[in-house]
Amino acid sequence: MSTIENVSGTAFVVAEYRAEENREPTPIYEDPVVGIFLSDASRQAADRVCSRFPAVKDMVKTRTRYFDDMLDAQIKAGIRQVVILGAGLDTRAVRKKSPNVRYFEIDDPTTMQLKRRCYEDAGIDASVTLIHGNYVTDNLIDMLQSNGFDFDAPTYLIWEGNVMYMPLCKDKQTMLQLKQHVRKFRLSFDYFTESVITKTTDDEDITTLVESFEAIQAPWLSGIDDIHGLARELGLQVVENFTTGELYRNYRGRPTSSSIFHYYKICTLESWRR
Repeated sequence: MSTIENVSGTAFVVAEYRAEENREPTPIYEDPVVGIFLSDASRQAADRVCSRFPAVKDMVKTRTRYFDDMLDAQIKAGIRQVVILGAGLDTRAVRKKSPNVRYFEIDDPTTMQLKRRCYEDAGIDASVTLIHGNYVTDNLIDMLQSNGFDFDAPTYLIWEGNVMYMPLCKDKQTMLQLKQHVRKFRLSFDYFTESVITKTTDDEDITTLVESFEAIQAPWLSGIDDIHGLARELGLQVVENFTTGELYRNYRGRPTSSSIFHYYKICTLESWRR
């Protein structure tokens, strides 16, 4: 049994929506692990958010499938390290365990301690390096180096549900640090267009969603309108970039019910240094 106290409420909300997909007749992914983190309190928190904007569940489920698929592809292609930034209650280190692939997760100490305790209580050998700290303020590169990360090994980074919570300058700072120090990597993350952040989509439901996250002290601070321009600015290449509406139709075989999926996107960038 987990507690929401002192752990980001958004981590539990996301975990609840991710777990819900397991109960679908034909789930688009499976996560048999995530339930160990959940409780009545987490379900109530998740219900409060989706009661105002039901589509938020499908936003989480769609991105979960994308990151799962991309991780599978990167492992098949020979990556040797996976880094999950702001990992929250991510379970991929268990669900996607692979020989010769090391997992690193970074998040605040309370969240990492809760994950370790839940894994131990469930008898799960996660085989993951849980790094306590803030990757923005505590020097991401030092955190990785002190935990045995190999900067020359091919690496895949998952940055799920993080970018929008920080000023864009901090997002750029993180990407530049990776480019300067990691020889070969791919980085996947989800993001909103700027109009969502500024509440100028002319869609009252989207504004309601933004305000729902403000209400749980998790405001969205930055959006990206030109991912290709951003990549060029940072010396990165865009491998893929999709609206979540495109992904949803591909996974579900039907169109989405909300316009948010037009403004909510997922991309993969890469950097190779000789």
